[in-house]
Amino acid sequence: MPNMTLRTPVVWSDACLLHDPKGEVWVGVPIEGTEIAARAEVIRAAMEAAGAPVTTATPHDDTVLDAVHDRGLTRWLSTSLADWERDGFPTNPGQDRVVPYVFPTQAMLGGMPLRSPVAVHGRAGQYGYDTMTLVGPGTWQAARGAVDAALTAVDLVASGDHAVAYALCRPPGHHVTVDGYGGSCYLNNAAVAAQALRGKGHERVAVIDIDAHHGNGTQMIFYGRSDVFYGSVHVDPAAGWFPHYVGHADETGRDGGVGANHNVPLAEGTADDRWLEGVASLAEDVRRHGATALVVSLGVDAAINDPESPLQITDDGYRAAGEQLAALGLPTVAVQEGGYHLPSLGGLVVATITGLETRERRHGQ
Repeated sequence: MPNMTLRTPVVWSDACLLHDPKGEVWVGVPIEGTEIAARAEVIRAAMEAAGAPVTTATPHDDTVLDAVHDRGLTRWLSTSLADWERDGFPTNPGQDRVVPYVFPTQAMLGGMPLRSPVAVHGRAGQYGYDTMTLVGPGTWQAARGAVDAALTAVDLVASGDHAVAYALCRPPGHHVTVDGYGGSCYLNNAAVAAQALRGKGHERVAVIDIDAHHGNGTQMIFYGRSDVFYGSVHVDPAAGWFPHYVGHADETGRDGGVGANHNVPLAEGTADDRWLEGVASLAEDVRRHGATALVVSLGVDAAINDPESPLQITDDGYRAAGEQLAALGLPTVAVQEGGYHLPSLGGLVVATITGLETRERRHGQ
């Protein structure tokens, strides 16, 4: 394919580099984390090398954030580290990141009402639903910066100046529910973008999630709503993959949102052809839904070399997925989700954005 100069603006917040989880606790064992600041840096470098202009994220108030997340969650994320340090956990037992150890599941509560514990280490499990997603210095600032990047991308598209805008969000967000965070995600950037597009006058919006893992948080936020369609193509959680409990094909929405949710779970080892069939089916859903704006949860961890999934998608596959979504002809906000193989990460994002620009290039914009 001939070299092209990308026109899509990359929305960037320096705050996104501040988050340093230092690692994860997986099945009780501290391990090295993969959601590191270098992810954002290599993507930005690749996009700039491809000619994409970089735009600095502008601060936004919490109006849209409050529309998709409970205030208790945002308050916890912004204050919990100070409480953790005040109670001495960095010294005893020597954990300088906020990590939960007890969770108020229904198996524990047995139908009793949920109460918020006094102890900070008890409250951690009220909002954090896994032990992999640690809160440390800079976590809140980075997550909030990612939200500002998503909202700035919405502004660029809503103004009519750009058909596509790309928010280089870090940390990612699609695993965050109304009041719970996990999966290396803290605030749901894609849900914020979709809600912001609703506020810009789009009566129906679609979120298409091409990350290797199901976006359980985005699904949960919009599951009872008909105005926001959510569709995801991902590795089958029934085969043992995160988020394990959610992301199955029979989850189609509830109440007024019945029919506005479509999951396409795929077998391990799935390559381009079958994956692209899934993307195409979701694109057709968007047409039927009547959406007038699109959010793409742009995870590239389904790629062949990525350590976080068993799918086998190539650069050409990502470019083709972008082209399929571009054919919808909708104003589009792409929001970065997963992708963890640093040597290939930037090229995969460039390939997807190149595909998303197809319609813009054909019309000479």
